[in-house]
Amino acid sequence: MKILFNLFLIMLLVSMPILSLATNFSETCEDGSGETGSGFGIGFGIVLEFGLYRNSCPEAESIVYSGVETAVLQDPRMAASLLRLHFHDCFVNGCDGSVLLDDTEGLVGEKTAPPNLNSLRGFEVIDSIKADLETVCPETVSCADILAMAARDSVVVSGGPSWDVEVGRKDGRTASKQAATTSLPSPNSTVPTLISIFQNLGLSQTDMVALSGGHTLGKAKCTSFTARLQPLQTGQPANHGDNLEFLESLQQLCSTVDTSVAITQLDLVTPSTFDNQYYVNLLSGEGLLPSDQALAVQDPGTREIVETYAADQSVFFEDFKNAMVKMGGITGGSEGEIRRNCRAVN
Repeated sequence: MKILFNLFLIMLLVSMPILSLATNFSETCEDGSGETGSGFGIGFGIVLEFGLYRNSCPEAESIVYSGVETAVLQDPRMAASLLRLHFHDCFVNGCDGSVLLDDTEGLVGEKTAPPNLNSLRGFEVIDSIKADLETVCPETVSCADILAMAARDSVVVSGGPSWDVEVGRKDGRTASKQAATTSLPSPNSTVPTLISIFQNLGLSQTDMVALSGGHTLGKAKCTSFTARLQPLQTGQPANHGDNLEFLESLQQLCSTVDTSVAITQLDLVTPSTFDNQYYVNLLSGEGLLPSDQALAVQDPGTREIVETYAADQSVFFEDFKNAMVKMGGITGGSEGEIRRNCRAVN
């Protein structure tokens, strides 16, 4: 009944857009103060560094943090939104800020791709941070780097761990709606599919399970988890690991409100806190998305990782930090620019 009550309250927010997770450039202003980073990537020419802006834009990190903190205080959901923007940027041709580009007569951006349309949010927050940075140190900090720092800061202001962000990314001059349509994981992805998608980007099975923990924040529409309700809708026996009380509460929500707008928290227990509750939920059959619950029931290897994270939050935090640095190192190329406006090429 408690779960049902919580879900019913959330129905009041159905007019708000979804916030769930799942997936060419000019010279950066290099001032010689940076420390060489991991250099991780998928075969492109950028080597990222720690502390690159130490001399060229020493206020960069504090400006980004302040912008994120203000936005999350005004709207706690924004933490998940900004984290998700970074994910959706990096999974499509590398972390190049292409997800931020608006459509123009000569460019079809990624915002209207099915995984992003009426789903991604937080663009105005990035715009505001970029405007502040351009005032202090114009044409120095890339939009792609802003996304990486904002993702980290969103985790921090939500109670999660901090880490040093490698910077030096350049902003892409192009975008790909097709790649955004095909490259991002689906809410219905199976574990083998998830492992394959992540491995293609140089990310391990452990990285995949750790990064999935980003779903400890955010919300999802009924349309993204209808597959979880099939045992109730078809009368079939429950799948291994299903929590029938939880599924019934979801069915109640989705049957009383238009499923295209009805939303609920990905983590009903601590929805605005970055912690390991997501993994505890999976072990009790309360993963919202099919792709989330699959981690606990479809593969012994991923289940073992889920159990480890559920039992020890510090292990999850450490693996999540390492995976975020690796994912952030998927760079888009060595030809590009530092955009003055994140929504348009210079």
